[in-house]
Amino acid sequence: MKRILAWITTIPFLLSFGVVLVIFDLAGRAVRPFSLRAFEYVMAALQRTLTALFLICGTRVHIERPDTIRPRTGYAIISNHQSLFDIAIIGGMLFTNFPKYVAKKELGKGIPSISLNLKRGGNALIDRDDRRQAIRAIRDMARTAQNRNVSVVIFPEGTRSRDGALGEFKRAGSIALLRQAESLPVVPMAIDGAWKLLRHNMKPVPFGTTVRVRFGDPVERFPDDGEAMLVHAEKFITAALEEWRRPG
Repeated sequence: MKRILAWITTIPFLLSFGVVLVIFDLAGRAVRPFSLRAFEYVMAALQRTLTALFLICGTRVHIERPDTIRPRTGYAIISNHQSLFDIAIIGGMLFTNFPKYVAKKELGKGIPSISLNLKRGGNALIDRDDRRQAIRAIRDMARTAQNRNVSVVIFPEGTRSRDGALGEFKRAGSIALLRQAESLPVVPMAIDGAWKLLRHNMKPVPFGTTVRVRFGDPVERFPDDGEAMLVHAEKFITAALEEWRRPG
């Protein structure tokens, strides 16, 4: 019965999802030649809208965000990674922080709104087979974001978790980003449950999924603290996942 309900809600969700991507793609293309900031507001609205669309499938998102995270402020966000939904949540919640992401170059083509944002919004598109290019793109993104006082996001696992288990952190790209954005306070973030949304590649989207998100307090930086920040974020994420999954 629950699977039938999932299909009943997935169909309007996918239709709405596609329409939203096309509408915001057109809006983004219209404003980008005139203003990067206007483009960023359009893409932030896109991410908030995509998050809201999951309500069609009964998805509940519980978010814990401290008041110490201020609007219109740049941060370096270190998070675990469970699905593409993570990006919509971060962008929607940090609406005026305008977070930038690291993504594989294949996502820069063929997806309305998403490819446009990745290519034209100050993000880093990387070739996973070219380590030098990847590090250079990450550094360029981090340097530009810090100069503009906007946020950057790094998923140290390097890829999505298919079952929600926290993967091993890959240090090189994360430390390169943190060194290049050395004045941005670090915000650790944990997410759980999002992996369930895409475990069937949205065929269907499971009905009634609960997604939990926890942002930590911003941590001020000191010189060459990349490894320490990664350790701090990993402990924060591990503790959150263990708490959420503890019986009772």
